Amino acid sequence: MVLLTAILHKEEDMYVAECPEVGTISQGKTIENAIANLKEATELYLEEFPLLDDSRPLITTFEVHQEAALHAKA
Repeated sequence: MVLLTAILHKEEDMYVAECPEVGTISQGKTIENAIANLKEATELYLEEFPLLDDSRPLITTFEVHQEAALHAKA
C-alpha cells in the first residue's frame, strides 16, 4: 500500500479531486465519490506507470492581495 494525497475543490455541482504525486484527476457529485473515483483512476494509472520513488510533493500556502483573488473569480 502507498499513501497518496488528494486535493479537492468544488466546481459548480461537482467535486474535483487531484493526486499531485501521480497527476491523476477525477470528479464526483460528493467528496466521497470524487475520492473513490480518484482512487480507481490512480490505481489504473499505476498499473501501467508504477511509481519509481517515494518522493512526495511539498504542499504549502501563500497569500495574495484580496483584489487579485476577486479578479481571478470573475
